[in-house]
Amino acid sequence: MHSRAAAAATPSSLPSRLAATIFPVLLLGLAALLTTSLIAPKAHAADASTAATAAATTHTLIIDTDPGADDVIALLFAMASPEQLKIQALTTVAGNVPLAKTSRNARLAREWAKRPDIAIYAGAPRPLLRTPIYAADIHGSEGITGVKVHEPSQPLAEGNAVDYLIRTLRAAPEKSVTLAMLGPETNLALALTQAPDITRGLRELVLMGGAHFNGGNITPTAEFNVFADPHAAEIVLKSGVPITMLPLDLTHKVLTSPERIARLRGLGNQAGKTVADILDAYVQHDMQYYGLPGGPVHDATVVAYLLQPSLFRGRKVNVEVDSREGLGFGQTVVDWYGGLKKPANVNWIAEGDAQGFFDLLTQRISRLP
Repeated sequence: MHSRAAAAATPSSLPSRLAATIFPVLLLGLAALLTTSLIAPKAHAADASTAATAAATTHTLIIDTDPGADDVIALLFAMASPEQLKIQALTTVAGNVPLAKTSRNARLAREWAKRPDIAIYAGAPRPLLRTPIYAADIHGSEGITGVKVHEPSQPLAEGNAVDYLIRTLRAAPEKSVTLAMLGPETNLALALTQAPDITRGLRELVLMGGAHFNGGNITPTAEFNVFADPHAAEIVLKSGVPITMLPLDLTHKVLTSPERIARLRGLGNQAGKTVADILDAYVQHDMQYYGLPGGPVHDATVVAYLLQPSLFRGRKVNVEVDSREGLGFGQTVVDWYGGLKKPANVNWIAEGDAQGFFDLLTQRISRLP
């Protein structure tokens, strides 16, 4: 996720197989998908307040990610929780930095967590239609702040993320796989465009993205993950799969403090030091820009929601994305009061227990080397 000042960049080279097999299909189907639902969303009471149960939940999980400092923390958090999160694979996408760096950073997180069992597939190197943007001003030129990066020894898995999603979700039992999405939604949008039937295998999408009450962080109205590929977000929101969104409305309330970072550093393991070092550098921009007393750890809230949904409260609402050129480009239009009388398609999380989040994060990071 991130940055109001993200700079436009030239697209990374598109692998020939991805270009030959995915984007021609996308261009044929995109116009129709942007105007009609892939599957009609189920109706919900638009103003029904929701609070998830306190019972421990388990998920067969794929994590789609664009690491990114907060993504790396989210990945360590998830990989430290194997009894609840049965991670099938990580899929990477261009976002905070170009695809080569997001893929390397996901591999670094896997190495730091000592989870060689988890395959990582590289996905889309650019958005569906818009000019690529990155957030090096927030995440640094390498995509991770506060720590040194290197080339991990374990390589990427063979094949690309879009093919992996299609193959895996088609083979999965009905409504069995949760997809956590921490970056632009390009990979899933491409998969849905090629294979709309994969919705059958999805239990839920839980994604960090969007903004309503808080305002945006890359424009006054748009949050980075959605702004980076609003056409992909449109496709995903029309998929008919149950969706939970953790927007800036939430993440700007779940903030670090010197004491919370010190607890992580004081764990005595390398993972705690790594997370603390990343946070010390990463939170400075938002604290200065917004005048906040601490910094958000956006993507890690997705993992906390999967592990302990009782920490969060939200409302089922209708959400649409503005993909028109102009001031509202990339805005998530949230019908909080149900005035449009449209079916709810998102569980929009607006409140969270900040101390509970950091307690859970610290407890899980303590398990790692």
